[in-house]
Amino acid sequence: MYPESLKNLIEAFKFLPGIGEKTAERLAFSVLNLEEEQTEFFSNSIINLKNKIHKCKICNALTENEECYICIDKLRDNNILCVVDESKNIFLFEKMGVFHGKYHVLNGLISPLDGINPEDVGIDKLIDRITKEKYKEIIFAFRPSIEGETTSLYIKKILEGMNIKFSRLASGVPMGADIEYLDSLTLERALADRKEIE
Repeated sequence: MYPESLKNLIEAFKFLPGIGEKTAERLAFSVLNLEEEQTEFFSNSIINLKNKIHKCKICNALTENEECYICIDKLRDNNILCVVDESKNIFLFEKMGVFHGKYHVLNGLISPLDGINPEDVGIDKLIDRITKEKYKEIIFAFRPSIEGETTSLYIKKILEGMNIKFSRLASGVPMGADIEYLDSLTLERALADRKEIE
């Protein structure tokens, strides 16, 4: 019932998580009401995002440059490394402004039941970085889940005997919660109250 171009835009919006038929229709009609400059900015932003964003060669965070702004920041604490499973989690910590160490992004978490092994999430690159850069503390900032626990313990086992303190996010992060949906106070408290893994 819709013209082809409008139908295609509705279908395109449905590629996004949490967008169903009605929301996709509403968004598509909203785009129709944008000024020409706004439409051009909108479409160019999507194209630029896909063409310019890639992973930092050091930490795997999203960047437009060879190295991200955190890796080149000389004022960061080089003794602490916070390991996350998704780049977007770095932005959550950075918005709070309470963590001043470095980050490393894995490509997900180990999950043998889903066929995701250590080599699939880039643990070799992380181990290589930790070995070379001599960190004193590694913080595992994974969602509290079996996969997060498995990944933390696997990395800790490989690095045993290296005189490194291992910690994870503390209370405030409920089991099974996605870090993306936590409020900043909960996340800040969890980071401040992190505990060493025994």
